[in-house]
Amino acid sequence: MLEPLHTCNLACLGCSPERYSGDLKDRLSLEQCLEAVDEAGTPVVSICGGEPTIYPELPELVAGIIARKRHIYLCTNGILLERFYRRAQPHKRLSVNVHLDGMRQTHDFVVDRAGVFDTAVAMIKEGKRLGFSMCTNTTIYRETDMGEVEEMCAFLTGLGVDGILLSPGYRYEKVAGDHFMYRDEIHQKFRRVLALAERYPISSTPLFLQFAAGLRDYPCTPWGTPTRTPKGWKGPCYLIEGSYHATWKEFWAGVDWNYWESRQDPRCQNCLMHSGFEPSVVRSLGQHPRDVWTMAKWNMQSPPGPS
Repeated sequence: MLEPLHTCNLACLGCSPERYSGDLKDRLSLEQCLEAVDEAGTPVVSICGGEPTIYPELPELVAGIIARKRHIYLCTNGILLERFYRRAQPHKRLSVNVHLDGMRQTHDFVVDRAGVFDTAVAMIKEGKRLGFSMCTNTTIYRETDMGEVEEMCAFLTGLGVDGILLSPGYRYEKVAGDHFMYRDEIHQKFRRVLALAERYPISSTPLFLQFAAGLRDYPCTPWGTPTRTPKGWKGPCYLIEGSYHATWKEFWAGVDWNYWESRQDPRCQNCLMHSGFEPSVVRSLGQHPRDVWTMAKWNMQSPPGPS
């Protein structure tokens, strides 16, 4: 997870304030971003933030990561995507990931601004026209109507999106309101998502969806998604505000990974986020031959691009 900046043009309902209240002048430099990509060595880089389309050096950053033969998820609210399209080119290693939390009324409520849904949809259509791989990311809250989620999946499939990511929201300590689900509530909603994955291009692996639906269990893998931010490397994970480390070496040696993998911390009790548990799917894959076959079949059916 690469967060070049903590500046955003929205303040969404379920987002941690640290990710949208930063000053643009405090952003990471292009050189710092590419150094982080080299240090982490991950095959996929999720460029997020903040809103990455605000980052002035974004086209150069994308080109630099592609030159390193890494896959990219560019996570955006879509408002400024047209500006990115003018300066960038489609590439098989790049997927543009537009955030949508429902259909028009719901999404505009969550982002607290009218018209954002229509802009996001227009940018998905334009991205497809230009040849970009387009996918979406949806956070599921306690109030989320799963019937509307199915409506959205059908709508996005009709637009030709290459993948739809559905994720349970994380209970950030600084976010007001009671929008986030407890574990049993997540299981209930994700049993519905598991069924939707049989008909729509849901990006999550089938084993993660079984986990989110309460049908299997995994330890967390917090180090599977290391996060570089304007404050440093964030430990223990993308979600929890713990500590920041100035160097990769300090980050890797400075976190008690055994503790965080165990999920015993109170802040982990209702977290079923893909950032921590999709890596666990891979770590545990060899334990059950049937799981290997399930993943192999899923990979053969999945559209091209990073998974």
